[in-house]
Amino acid sequence: MTDIGPLPRPVPPASIRLMTWNIHGGIGPDGVFDLDRIAALIEKHAPDLVALQEVDTRGRGPQALARLHGIHGPSSGHRAEAHTITAEDGDYGNVLLSRWPLVRSARHDLSHANREPRMAIETVVDGPHGPLRLIAVHLGLAITERARQARQLQSIAETAETAPTVMLGDFNDWFFCGKVRRTMAKILPLRTRLATFPAALPQLRLDRIYCARPLRLCAVWTDREARHCSDHLPVIADISLR
Repeated sequence: MTDIGPLPRPVPPASIRLMTWNIHGGIGPDGVFDLDRIAALIEKHAPDLVALQEVDTRGRGPQALARLHGIHGPSSGHRAEAHTITAEDGDYGNVLLSRWPLVRSARHDLSHANREPRMAIETVVDGPHGPLRLIAVHLGLAITERARQARQLQSIAETAETAPTVMLGDFNDWFFCGKVRRTMAKILPLRTRLATFPAALPQLRLDRIYCARPLRLCAVWTDREARHCSDHLPVIADISLR
């Protein structure tokens, strides 16, 4: 699987399109906060499910996210949020956007002592091909922190669940044999392998989508135009549910 750019993709039967993207608070390399260009790039790829990290409304108010909340249309958008920082003037954290209803959602605290708070969103999507469990994450920067978070995620992923599981997000695991990668390989052996950071000249595979059989990764790509929007590139994937 390689970076094939933002080219039109044939949609496999019984497939769902996923995207994960660290949007850097909506601030591009030009220092400008602009969620319109973030939303426009997302809409270009038409993902059914989108996991966003570093979503920041501090100093801007919740109305700043209206453009993102509307990417699936005014009447078909569903979302789950995990605020890791809450202030008087807004929140910061992760958002999961879905074209279809979320049957149930939970938030798991992945915070490590004396480090930035972290949370994972776990939800079951009522999709057209049956239920799908998503776990959206943004892990820490310290090695010991990620090791503990990897064990927590393994426990979450191994919880009895009839729906097939996908885990996606910014794993901040840049080592070739990092703890997160080794742990996920035991339970979700299929993964994307695209370099996404830094966006201007991507070298590190920080952002990933993991899944297990019977799911299948049909196509995986990124969009280099995203370098104008964030310091990360997105990962987009079509997964087959049959």
